[in-house]
Amino acid sequence: MSNEGMSVKSFRDLRTWREGHLLAVQLYRVTANFPDHERYGLSSQLRRAAVSVPSNIAEGFGRGSTKDFGRFLYIARGSVFEILAQLEIAKDLKYLPQEQYNILTQRYEGLGAGLNSHIKVLRSK
Repeated sequence: MSNEGMSVKSFRDLRTWREGHLLAVQLYRVTANFPDHERYGLSSQLRRAAVSVPSNIAEGFGRGSTKDFGRFLYIARGSVFEILAQLEIAKDLKYLPQEQYNILTQRYEGLGAGLNSHIKVLRSK
């Protein structure tokens, strides 16, 4: 497997994993400001989905086969869509300011595009 013209030795070398990791950390910080009554609701759902993205990228990479890796990338991409839907709900409930919503949405859409590109490359092999 190769990424960005370099030899990939670890899932940490993957741009999609790095971006997913950074966004998960960012979402944890953002959801810390959600109302306390959302601790086991939307906040928990967003955190779970956010952690799922880099986790599935790492697990798929660790499986060692292109087919398995592709399957886990699809799961990660599904989690990106889940996050996008949940961000919309958080914005509409006024838990998330419009500017923060715009930034997170743009970054997650970019991550989804990166996952799509990665999947496309794997499917061509």
